[in-house]
Amino acid sequence: MRAAWVLLTALAALSAYYVYLPLPGTVSDPWKLMLLDATFRAVQQTCHLIHYLRLSHHLIVLNYLICTFDKLKSVSSEDINITDAVFDGVEVRMFDPPAKGDEKLKRSVVYIHGGGWALASARTSLYNNLCRIMAESLNAVVVSVEYRLVPEVCFPEQFHDALRATKHFLRPDVLAQYSVDPNRIAISGDSAGGNLAAAVCQELSKDEHLTIRPKLQALIYPVLQAFDFNTPSYQQNMNMPVLPRYVMISYWIDYFNGNYDLAHSLLVNNHTALDVGQAHSFRGRLNWTSLLPPSFKKNYKPVIQTTGEAEIIQRIPALLDVRAVPLLAEDETLRLQPKTYILTCENDVLRDDGVMYAKRLEKAGVEVTLDHFHDCFHGCMIFTIWPTDFSAGVQTRNSYIKWLDENL
Repeated sequence: MRAAWVLLTALAALSAYYVYLPLPGTVSDPWKLMLLDATFRAVQQTCHLIHYLRLSHHLIVLNYLICTFDKLKSVSSEDINITDAVFDGVEVRMFDPPAKGDEKLKRSVVYIHGGGWALASARTSLYNNLCRIMAESLNAVVVSVEYRLVPEVCFPEQFHDALRATKHFLRPDVLAQYSVDPNRIAISGDSAGGNLAAAVCQELSKDEHLTIRPKLQALIYPVLQAFDFNTPSYQQNMNMPVLPRYVMISYWIDYFNGNYDLAHSLLVNNHTALDVGQAHSFRGRLNWTSLLPPSFKKNYKPVIQTTGEAEIIQRIPALLDVRAVPLLAEDETLRLQPKTYILTCENDVLRDDGVMYAKRLEKAGVEVTLDHFHDCFHGCMIFTIWPTDFSAGVQTRNSYIKWLDENL
């Protein structure tokens, strides 16, 4: 009996050691976040073992487990007509609220989900719930894009899927079919979806043949650059749940169909060293020492290598492709962007991506709202359903929807 108690105590201590992470005192729901992160780490380690044994790709297994768990949840949608459609070969999920009063035309949001270009789906309850609430709160038609995922396809196919679906929806006949006001359309997305939304918005702004364009773009903790993995937020939050720095670098490598042997070189910015000629013209567009306010720069120092590895850019030229890294776009393109909302979280490696993009857009003359949350973390906005329900999720979601309601 005594041995059993000793064993249980040891297991409890090991579990606590595995779960516990030192987190900033301002983080919302810290213990719940630790449990979520510990669960995600355990699942990831299992998936990587399966990958190592060459039984399946770890991202395929991880996405299967996410979708299997998601089937256990049920979200009501009695007042919203939810249907699936195909727009120019791309699957989408439509959320269409009933007409109100004498209103003939509705607002609309094209939404692109996150997940590192590899995980989740427009059909999962997390995004199904978000889009349903958006449709109800805004009385808007929400188009949730079901782009193809890594490893089935890699860049630029996710971008092409999002662009094709959006351009199809912007056709006058399609908007008329869904009773959408062509002057009140937003494009939006979170994390990797925010990356795709920004890239699609830039591409649409340059299309001279397009007759209908988005009125707004709304980017939720977007990932916007792979040029510098040592911005202050990357340094400050390198080990933060839900997206530590090494995981974000792995997502980039998978998105570009690269090799993991490049991970350390990317982490120390060898791909954008001073002797890498391909990176010279982009350096000024991502100078965080001038783009970030002192409250974000804190006491962090830039990491700029004198000598690097130019062959990395040769092996992965997409590292400098603005369709993948919208923060590197030219000023001429930024001037064409619509009124913009960017939500950032203090405890997020991607915080500075959003802040720098907001600053560059403002300098280009675009009206920007930067909505920063000091107690929130990456991915929080979709975590509003038990057991992954966080006060940070409700807080950020309400602020985001409020801005859309006031501006769309």
